[in-house]
Amino acid sequence: MTIHANADIAALFDRAQQRVDAEMDRWLPARAGCRLTEAMRYSLFNGGKRFRPALVYATVAALGADDACADAPACAIEIIHSYSLVHDDLPAMDDDDLRRGKPTVHRAFDEATAILAGDALQTLAFRILATCPRTRATPEQRLRMIGMLADASGTDGMAAGQMRDIEAEGRRIDLAALENVHRLKTGRLIQACVELGALTAGCADPALLRQLETWAGHVGLAFQVQDDILDVIGDETTLGKRKGADAALDKSTYPALLGLAGARSKADELRQQAHSALAGFPGDASILRALADFVVDRQM
Repeated sequence: MTIHANADIAALFDRAQQRVDAEMDRWLPARAGCRLTEAMRYSLFNGGKRFRPALVYATVAALGADDACADAPACAIEIIHSYSLVHDDLPAMDDDDLRRGKPTVHRAFDEATAILAGDALQTLAFRILATCPRTRATPEQRLRMIGMLADASGTDGMAAGQMRDIEAEGRRIDLAALENVHRLKTGRLIQACVELGALTAGCADPALLRQLETWAGHVGLAFQVQDDILDVIGDETTLGKRKGADAALDKSTYPALLGLAGARSKADELRQQAHSALAGFPGDASILRALADFVVDRQM
């Protein structure tokens, strides 16, 4: 990436973090003595990069809208993502002790509290989309946004991908099957960031929506490929979680199937496909191109 692109990305992430943290604090204020709220806030305010909210804000900016209309979907997306991490870390799933360098929710509290915190976070995300007044979306588009987030989170998206990931533990699957797992588990929620950002910005052009969805599909898969690479070569302090977790669970990964060099080549191929997907984009897509670069170049 160029120095200018790096500066733009840093500014985007800083803006996304400030706005979405303020929005989440409004929707989930601290309640003295409420263990459930404490666990929910612990999962939300623990130093996440806010990559998914940044995607929402970047999409809105590329379409010429202002940040304020993106606050609700950015907040909803981050809350869904946080709920999924709480549940993914549970002993019945990945059994992780650290998340972003801190004890996971079930370690900091207990398993029952972690399960309930995840459940409550999920419902809060949909409440925000349904009731937040600051959006350009029409009532029909708001309903579509709720449906999009549900699809991306459930049996056609993240939950289905997690189930397929569990089913694949301990056995070798081919590249096509692995891509299918991660397009559901990781990619669908990343696509939803762009879809929700476009709708809340008032975009009603089907061709433009498809273009953005295609870009997000490549970026979402590249994100997972780089995650797999970092699980092999990343620094645990930088990652904020234990390295080698995929190997410990005997999961198929891109480095396992393609080798480390092959996985890096795959990530770069997806980066180029993401750039190509923006050809002819009617707005300023420079921040979207920089995000595709960031996904592949990141070290955490």
